[in-house]
Amino acid sequence: MSQPQKKIGDTLLKVEDISLSFGGVKAISGVSFEIKEQEILAIIGPNGAGKSSMLNVINGFYHPQEGTITYKGEARHQMRPHNAAKQGIARTFQNIALFKGMSTLDNIMTGRLLKMRRNFLWQALYWGPALKEELAHRERVEQIIDFLEIQAIRKTQVGRLPYGLQKRVELGRALAAEPDLLLLDEPMAGMNVEEKEDMCRFVLDVNDEFGTTIALIEHDMGVVMDISDRVVVLDYGRKIADGSPDEVRGNKNVIDAYLGVSHD
Repeated sequence: MSQPQKKIGDTLLKVEDISLSFGGVKAISGVSFEIKEQEILAIIGPNGAGKSSMLNVINGFYHPQEGTITYKGEARHQMRPHNAAKQGIARTFQNIALFKGMSTLDNIMTGRLLKMRRNFLWQALYWGPALKEELAHRERVEQIIDFLEIQAIRKTQVGRLPYGLQKRVELGRALAAEPDLLLLDEPMAGMNVEEKEDMCRFVLDVNDEFGTTIALIEHDMGVVMDISDRVVVLDYGRKIADGSPDEVRGNKNVIDAYLGVSHD
């Protein structure tokens, strides 16, 4: 499943010396790395390493006490969630966050909200320009449904879907926002082998066909080594490695972290 050689672009997002604490607990300590245009970056590490906290810092759910985030050339101490979304950062979550009583189609449509230009009154009237806009958004959502091969469940309530398909719907909702940077928090967690293979294929296709930059957290090292261009490793909130999958695979610090070797 190794990827053919592809062109990686300039730096899209840079985190510099990011530190995040909750009370007296250090979740992230002085972490720096870059995410480059059109690459797939994996962020890995043992449980409690600070991986999800780092994604939450990038898209503004957490505000670091120290450090700088530079996105599309603009530096700031912290990102705001609404600004992150408006500027092209989309996110899926470790625990699925869908509207369980709504259909697949309607869940993915919610990803288009920031793209809608007509005000609430126009939307309520559902007439004229608002109708034309609604049809255009629905067309885009239908394209995503076709891309993810979920046509058969487009009208099914997502709460009735198996776990693997719910994860695919959540990916579809994130894609509906047409992100430049897609953050995936354990997209293969809880999946069987076949579901993981499907999700890997979709992640690679999103990156290849849409040119979307992807940063993902994943525990399955086989998946990480197969689909990633670069890997950042965190342990106890600190970065211990940053390089190609092959470089990281042979890094002694990484091996020690996963084996639970003492940090004395």
